[in-house]
Amino acid sequence: MTALLPRAAHRTGGTPTVRRRRDDRRVAWLFIAPVLIGFAVFYLYPTVRGVWWSFTDYSLLGDPTFVGLENYTAVLQDKEFWNSMGVTLYYVIVNVTTQTVLALLLAALMHRLTRSVMLRTTLLLPWLVPNVTVGLVWLWLLDTNLGFVNHLITSMGFPAVGFFTNPALGIPTISIVNTWAFTGYTALLFYAGMLQIPADLYESASLDGAGEWRLFTRITLPLLRPVMALVLVVSLIGSFQIFDTVAITTKGGPVNATRVIYYYIYQQAFNFFHMGYAATMAIVLVVILGVLTAVQLRLLRASESQLA
Repeated sequence: MTALLPRAAHRTGGTPTVRRRRDDRRVAWLFIAPVLIGFAVFYLYPTVRGVWWSFTDYSLLGDPTFVGLENYTAVLQDKEFWNSMGVTLYYVIVNVTTQTVLALLLAALMHRLTRSVMLRTTLLLPWLVPNVTVGLVWLWLLDTNLGFVNHLITSMGFPAVGFFTNPALGIPTISIVNTWAFTGYTALLFYAGMLQIPADLYESASLDGAGEWRLFTRITLPLLRPVMALVLVVSLIGSFQIFDTVAITTKGGPVNATRVIYYYIYQQAFNFFHMGYAATMAIVLVVILGVLTAVQLRLLRASESQLA
């Protein structure tokens, strides 16, 4: 009987000991701690403080004074706020539509024709350029008086085009600039999703006589729904946060034709020192984005995929 006991039993007088499983939770918390501290300092604390400011009259020149819901009432009645929301929505529609269509086209071409690493790297380069640099480069290219593009236009005998100074062209021009900057990154997201689609489906459909358009509409798009939902949600939120390009190129002009909501919040906070009012607009914007995101995910059925 003694021979059947574990060696530990012989060393402890006949009673077997069970080695306790090492608890790694302390080590896990140690690794997570820097991220949690960064989140608390740079996200959680500013959010809580911003919510508090939204209920106060605060101008950076004195202590906040609690005013209750007065800021929220003023925002709902502020015509300039809703005008900025309308300008932002116009930009979101133009930007998301053009960016998504072009990204899908590029991803489909890469998936069906070439899978060159060099091409993918080239597509990603504009996304790596800082937004301020992108705005400056395109401002120099499209400036009415000194821009290279207008120099070419006038050299051919046509009048100069006010890409950033014409109220009708301001938002479309800014949309084109940001489409150029972000389409490559969006295309790579779509391309990664297309790589998850089994090649057998394309081969079977091709044997049945399906062309490229039918393959794209009947196989690629339906199976790409989760990735499509992710891209559209990220593009929607990112488009509502447009600020850098507007601040560099038009500064909200001409006649507020390009004054998007982020730039209006910036003006209220740092030009007019209405910090409490600016915080209120930011909170309202967060609520609107949350509602739009939830509706978008519901309509796109983001959790469903036809991939087995």
